[in-house]
Amino acid sequence: RLVGALDAVLDSNARVAPFRILLQVPGSQVYSPIACGATLEEINQHWDWLEQNLLHTLSVFDNKDDIASFVKGKVKALIAEETSSRLAEQEEEPEKFREALVKFEARFNFPEAEKLVTYYSCCCWKGRVPRQGWLYLSINHLCFYSFFLGKELKLVIPWVDIQKLERTSNVFLTDTIRITTQNKERDFSMFLNLDEVFKIMEQLADRTPQWLLGNEVFHLDHDLQEPSQITKRDLEARAQNEFFRAFFRLPRKEKLRAVVDCSLWTPFSRCHTAGRMFASDSYICFASREDGCCHVVLPLREVVSIEKMEDTSLLPNPIIVSIRSKMAFQFIELKDRENLVEGLLERLKQVHANHPVHYDTSASDEDMTSPVFYSTSLCSGHKFGDLEIVSSQSSEEHEDESSPLHPGPLTSVFQPSGSQSPDSRLSREQIKISLWSDHFVEYGRTVCMFRTEKIRKLVAMGIPESLRGKLWLLFSDAVTDLASHPGYYGNLVEESLGRCCLVTEEIERDLHRSLPEHPAFQNETGIAALRRVLTAYAHRNPKIGYCQSMNILTSVLLLYAKEEEAFWLLVAVCERMLPDYFNHRVIGAQVDQSVFEELIKEQLPELAEHMNDLSALASVSLSWFLTLFLNIMPLESAVNVVDCFFYDGIKAIFQLGLAVLEANAEGLCSSKDDGQALMILSRFLDHIKNEDSPGPPIGSHHAFFSDDREPYPVTDIADLIRDSYEKFGDQSVEQIEHLRCKHRIRVLQGHEDTTKQNVLRVVIPEVSILPEDLEELYDLFKREHMMSCYWEQPRPGVLRHDPSRPYAEQYRIDARQFAHLFQLVSPWTCGAHTEILAERTFRLLDDNMDQLMEFKAFVSCLDIMYNGEMNEKIKLLYRLHIPPALTENDRDSQSPLKNPLLSTSRPLVFGKSNGDTVDYQKQLKQMIKDLAKEKDKTEKELPKMSQREFIQFCKTLYSMFHEDPEENDLYQAIATVTTLLLQIGEVGQRSSSSGSCSQECAEDLQASAPSLEQDSVFVDPGKMPQDSQAFPESAEGDWTVSLEHILASLLTEQSLVNFFEKPLDIKSKLENAKINQYSLKTSEMSHQSQPELKLSSL
Repeated sequence: RLVGALDAVLDSNARVAPFRILLQVPGSQVYSPIACGATLEEINQHWDWLEQNLLHTLSVFDNKDDIASFVKGKVKALIAEETSSRLAEQEEEPEKFREALVKFEARFNFPEAEKLVTYYSCCCWKGRVPRQGWLYLSINHLCFYSFFLGKELKLVIPWVDIQKLERTSNVFLTDTIRITTQNKERDFSMFLNLDEVFKIMEQLADRTPQWLLGNEVFHLDHDLQEPSQITKRDLEARAQNEFFRAFFRLPRKEKLRAVVDCSLWTPFSRCHTAGRMFASDSYICFASREDGCCHVVLPLREVVSIEKMEDTSLLPNPIIVSIRSKMAFQFIELKDRENLVEGLLERLKQVHANHPVHYDTSASDEDMTSPVFYSTSLCSGHKFGDLEIVSSQSSEEHEDESSPLHPGPLTSVFQPSGSQSPDSRLSREQIKISLWSDHFVEYGRTVCMFRTEKIRKLVAMGIPESLRGKLWLLFSDAVTDLASHPGYYGNLVEESLGRCCLVTEEIERDLHRSLPEHPAFQNETGIAALRRVLTAYAHRNPKIGYCQSMNILTSVLLLYAKEEEAFWLLVAVCERMLPDYFNHRVIGAQVDQSVFEELIKEQLPELAEHMNDLSALASVSLSWFLTLFLNIMPLESAVNVVDCFFYDGIKAIFQLGLAVLEANAEGLCSSKDDGQALMILSRFLDHIKNEDSPGPPIGSHHAFFSDDREPYPVTDIADLIRDSYEKFGDQSVEQIEHLRCKHRIRVLQGHEDTTKQNVLRVVIPEVSILPEDLEELYDLFKREHMMSCYWEQPRPGVLRHDPSRPYAEQYRIDARQFAHLFQLVSPWTCGAHTEILAERTFRLLDDNMDQLMEFKAFVSCLDIMYNGEMNEKIKLLYRLHIPPALTENDRDSQSPLKNPLLSTSRPLVFGKSNGDTVDYQKQLKQMIKDLAKEKDKTEKELPKMSQREFIQFCKTLYSMFHEDPEENDLYQAIATVTTLLLQIGEVGQRSSSSGSCSQECAEDLQASAPSLEQDSVFVDPGKMPQDSQAFPESAEGDWTVSLEHILASLLTEQSLVNFFEKPLDIKSKLENAKINQYSLKTSEMSHQSQPELKLSSL
């Protein structure tokens, strides 16, 4: 069939194909593309289809224009059918989906870019009354349609307006989905599969705000960055991808390729453990069905081979995955084993080709039996993969003097004063090392180790000092990033050092505030290492750059890891373990804080009831999440918390925070105010000790209160962590991710509400528009921006929405968007001339010439139109008809009125119908004098208006009066005023050429006035007497009129004064705008979808 390339043909952004079929109406220079092809054979196939299916039907038309309309309409219909067919084929029931798609398009009249994702039959409740209908979920909107008992109901809710999405139940409804927006709550029920519907809604409501705030550090899956390609399956896959990455804490770029049920041989339990295999681009992962029983992470970089074994009754469909440490993982009961292994081998080959593994040839034979891969960066001799069990006292590091990087952990060089540990502490450290050594023998010692409940218990006890940095690397999988990027950190350091910018200034300011109590950061060695790591990361990820609290975290990483290791640990924390934490608005931390408050309500209801406003706790608990307690409790205790964080992720911080609150619940419930409650928490955290630490205690210098006049009970960190796991460790990764998604919607909406309120607070004192009307205007302004983000290509959202700007400047619109809003809400409607007036208004308000306008400028202009005095309105109109608003390239400059065809021979004395005469000469003189006196001396004088500009000014006034109830009176009045102003302009022209005063010229003009019967302002040039023609072209530049002249002239006509001073109702305009805003955008886009080409030659 045809239409194979029609999408590209009618896409104006597509490159021109070498072969095209064009439609031309005889006598016209306009050509419309019908088909295109990359080869002659392809275009001939299109032509054959046209001959067989289209050309023979054209004979029934008599009119050439009808033929053109029919052909273009047919081609558009074919493209629409092809598009809907492609979407339908991706669904489980293509025919039903195609039918629903047609109904969706007909009922809601969205542009073609608004793609339907899925649809459901359900009820929408209004009070106790259900309305049965159809729920349509599209990429940007939730839509509901019902037609019941002759009543039609249409509901359209943009996803970006949803503030809360939750499952509820009440007496009438057992299970309901509740949608909360700014003003209303909507309940939907009677779904066949409510779980599926809610998950799809949650994905869409979560995706849209992240996409629209794309210039923050949100990273959407590549498949979801193009909304027109999103399907229900894509969203389900995205949800599974997010769970996979969160559970195993893998990089965001990892894409899940296969999920299969299987069983893994676990030698420590001597049986096969049932679970699931997750295969992605660079990893094979396994998670047991029983939560916490066992999970494994196998980077393909570590894998040597993947082999199929013989299928037996005891070992059905087995495969063996061998890794470099001479371990092998046996998976059985794999469905579709052939395709699975084929995909794994292909990705394994790709990983090894992209990141070849380097072997240390200088290593001993014994070392070569273990998986050793090293970085070829400036930190030479850097081995990873296997752990060497040594105590901190016996480990020695050899520093390469030529290397600018510090080669070892800072604790190996800088021990706190009095570091001679008591024998009991030292023996406990040796016991821990022995326990870990035994564990490595049984469960593995590399990144591919079996991770079970036993290792979690060892971590909760505290990792030995000598193993801490290495295990952090393994648990976070930063070791894989390090091995995959040899030399990367050294190159970053070279590129970033010496550069000076705002980020580096912030880093320098915070360097000496980073663990100042530790000797490692009391000298230049530690400070220099910290500077290099932070500067290198800011250079790597400029979207994050540097945020406060990163210095504290990096300082601790440098204490236990080598400099390059610390860098990759920081990458792991910032980019995958704490997503969206370190950005302009710390969105991720606020989301987790909101999740934490919900967990408090669930787990500690009595405390939540006593502290009605849990946000008071946020002033303390937010720093728990941002600094992982490092800034909150003594360092030797806080590092145990970091141990748990690297093993269990953010779950460890949630449960420890709950344990801290539970331990202080009695004191918090009896506290009299928030200040006392915060003092209780800070004193408790400052007295958490680590009895097992081999070094001396290092106090926290960040506690709120330090006067411990009374002895305060000490809490051991190991006991606190054990309590947190026992009492609050039942939260799964899936539950936490669901809560994050739920609260991310609320937090982002909270930021939007804050922005709105701050903008209104700035604007309200400066305008006379009522606050409630200003709020409606803001919503219209923002919605206009959003609609462009929804449907325009390329998508302008990132350019026009910048949360880092001042509140009033965060949302901005371009000239076309402003024209839409001007047409919807401006009282100065001028028919076909409205669009031209909108363009001039935009140019006038665009002070910085960036082609974008802020809300404040938009509202200030509207305020003058609706609430300004007459002189303010006339001044605005005047400015709209002089540069920069009126340009030489103005779209209206081709008007026949551009030439000086206006009669200037009108008198300044007019006869009335009763025979009396009115002398305007004296009135004008007096008014001009009065206006000059009242004029503010500091106000910059506006330039005078030329004749061409004055003609455009007159045309605008005539257009504004069209369809006004007093239309005839206004036309007569403006004709009179126009003639007066023409005479004034001519007087000025003659005065400048002859040097005589304007008063004498006016008197001469009045004395030689022609007959009063000539009452037409616009005179036919063919019938114009020679002596009364307009000024010659050479003199046009001298013809001028000022704002004062225009205003004084307008004041002589009461009908004009009434027109500009009559009260205007903005509320009715706003109501109509809310109804028509979408339809106006849709009609514009449908008009744009009919491209026409003007070709000079073919």
